[in-house]
Amino acid sequence: MQAMSPAAAGPVLSLRGIVKSFPGVRALDGVHLDLHPGQVTALIGENGAGKSTIVKVLTGIYQPDEGQIIVDGAETRFPTAQAAGQAGVTAIHQETVLFDEMTVAENIFIGHAPRDRWGLIDRRAMRDRARRILDAIGADLDPSARLVDLGIASKHLVAIARALSIDARVVIMDEPTAALSHKEIHELYELVEKLKAQGKAILFISHKFDEIFRIADRWTVFRDGQFVAEGAMADVTESDLVQMMVGRAVDQIYPKRPARIGPPALTVAGYCHPTEFEDISFTLHQGEILGFYGLVGAGRSEVMQALFGITQPSKGACRIGDQVRAIRSTAQAVEAGIVYVPEDRGRQGAVKGLPIFQNVTLPSLARTSRAGFLRLAEEFAMARDYTQRLDLRAASLDQDVALLSGGNQQKVVIAKWLATRPRVIILDEPTKGIDIGSKAAVHDFMSELAAEGLAVIMVSSEIPEVLGMSDRIIVMREGRIAGEFSGDRMTPENLVRAAVGLAGTDSGAAA
Repeated sequence: MQAMSPAAAGPVLSLRGIVKSFPGVRALDGVHLDLHPGQVTALIGENGAGKSTIVKVLTGIYQPDEGQIIVDGAETRFPTAQAAGQAGVTAIHQETVLFDEMTVAENIFIGHAPRDRWGLIDRRAMRDRARRILDAIGADLDPSARLVDLGIASKHLVAIARALSIDARVVIMDEPTAALSHKEIHELYELVEKLKAQGKAILFISHKFDEIFRIADRWTVFRDGQFVAEGAMADVTESDLVQMMVGRAVDQIYPKRPARIGPPALTVAGYCHPTEFEDISFTLHQGEILGFYGLVGAGRSEVMQALFGITQPSKGACRIGDQVRAIRSTAQAVEAGIVYVPEDRGRQGAVKGLPIFQNVTLPSLARTSRAGFLRLAEEFAMARDYTQRLDLRAASLDQDVALLSGGNQQKVVIAKWLATRPRVIILDEPTKGIDIGSKAAVHDFMSELAAEGLAVIMVSSEIPEVLGMSDRIIVMREGRIAGEFSGDRMTPENLVRAAVGLAGTDSGAAA
């Protein structure tokens, strides 16, 4: 009798009808997933598809609101991360926390080190077990070496060994090659083959299609928190997957007005950073909304932070209007007319503990003070003007900004920078984590600003948003510009192809 293939033996772990909601957001909406022993399943989807949320459900960090987790045909629960580990589920994240002053063995077994009969850590047993795990993955590392003395690739192997130290049956690899060199990536492929040979079920999450087609046996596509389709890699093409990832229309929450493009407001030439981005060149015009799209780690936010003076480029030039400006600080950026609304409004945008009106006027105190004294009435008038234009919903302008919803906090941050009367405004993920109504208000105001002649850069991971609001779109990949699209070349398929580095990407002609 012929032996059954691993897939024929049935999945070792299945998810059925998983639902997970957060305030204002349904992150997972009835998704399912099957993981088979000895096979790699690629989980594919654009940013916001629900991939990170499903990983947290699988590892016991999140509890599903509805649905079933099935291991070996029996329904179970993972109430904690420890429970998921005991069931044999482990994850290798892009940025696993390691401790440089500890040894390799200590890092591998942190939290579950072997103990002797007196309850003390058995260091000899720990080193021996660490050696066996390292040997199994082909890592030539000394278990007694301190991590501070190892390179990035070796630390990555330690992170993998830590994940496998629980005798995992299901291994989740979340963007595992992000920090690896070409040679190290191929060594990781070899490791994946070893894990498959050992009968591990592997969930592989990557934005890189060449990786997916290189090592995956099966695929599952999520979109907007929903299951789209699944199947065997042998039966699908890159174009098929792209279509499934982005198959949705731009709807009415993107009220883009016809643009009247003016002269250049910002010209960036040859901007480089030693580690984040290289050779970034583009022109932004008055009255234009220029979209920046890319996947995680593409370098979009890093470019914007350099333009705002948060970090320093190693070379390159920046021209505001017809003047070359060296932006070395955020104060210089604001003085030059560039403002930046960050993605992380909680830590980098709003100042929690201060009332709304003080948040709005903070960068513009010179306009609301006389002889070194603040004029409260002028502060309130300025704050009222800009928050009313953004349809801010709050009890009063005295309200602590920390008590506002995410959407209203975002409106406060936008109002703060608009009050400086900028020439260029950079909006980094302007509607991330806010409800549909607030999204529509932010989009409407963004379109109004462009119609008034302000030059707008919008960084977004949402394809419908970047298509619905942009006059032109630049796609970044791995710190470089991968494509520029306008007119009828601004399609979901073209953006995704450029973002994942598929061959044949081209730029569109001007609209």
